[in-house]
Amino acid sequence: MLLSMTGFGRATSTINDRTITVEIRSLNSKFTDVRFKMPQAYKEKEHVLRKLIVDKAQRGKIDVTIDLKSLNGDGEYALNQALFTKYYKELHQLSNELAMPQADIMQAILRIPNVVSSAQDAVDDSEWQSVLDTINIALDNFTSFRLEEGSAMEKDCRLRIESITGLLSELEPLESERVTKLRQRINKHMEEYVGKDNIDANRFEQEILYYLEKMDITEEKVRLTQHCKYFMEVLDSKDTIKGRKISFISQEMGREINTLGSKANSSDIQRSVVKMKDELEKIKEQILNTI
Repeated sequence: MLLSMTGFGRATSTINDRTITVEIRSLNSKFTDVRFKMPQAYKEKEHVLRKLIVDKAQRGKIDVTIDLKSLNGDGEYALNQALFTKYYKELHQLSNELAMPQADIMQAILRIPNVVSSAQDAVDDSEWQSVLDTINIALDNFTSFRLEEGSAMEKDCRLRIESITGLLSELEPLESERVTKLRQRINKHMEEYVGKDNIDANRFEQEILYYLEKMDITEEKVRLTQHCKYFMEVLDSKDTIKGRKISFISQEMGREINTLGSKANSSDIQRSVVKMKDELEKIKEQILNTI
């Protein structure tokens, strides 16, 4: 099953008098980019959290938010009253001396580093374990969301691969018509420029064979069929990380379809090739959002 690169997971738990809420969101990205928004007290554990997230989320632009709230109304942050008072006295005196307005002194002091600090400098083991448990639940929900999205994408890709395979099977009768039209066209030109009685039958057949060899698309059809088959085999595999692999396969499919178009020499075949390209582009759009 495919795994979507975009996803969302949320989990909440309570320990003692605190509620821990974890939210994980991800968007498309070629690389793994994990960003955290969490209480200052958890910063020292960021390397542990990063490894946990990367191991399970694999790839994408991932935002992790850990919110901590007290059920008793205590805030996560505390005011350093002594430092606040010191700044206030100094700024108040300075504003009086310079005859400056004092309306914004309070807000200015609150923005000074260390005036407002974390109410908790260290995390005890029980709280940290609760945080990890909550993150794991959020990750499970996050993965379920990705799998659900990936399932819809996989279904769409399968339908489009089947469409390309169906269009391939329609080329054979068009190839026969193409040979007949080619023979008629060359014969008509030779009669016009050389004369019907001056046409060398052996040379005429040699020219027909030359053009048929240049126009032959048997190899391209065989390779494209194999690529489609391999694409389906990868989708059927138990691996969840398969986005890059099917991306490579789709690139190879594109090469074969382009070659079919360049050798078409038939408006009907060209129309089928255009339809194949359209289906393949839609497959590539889906692949961009897979891990």
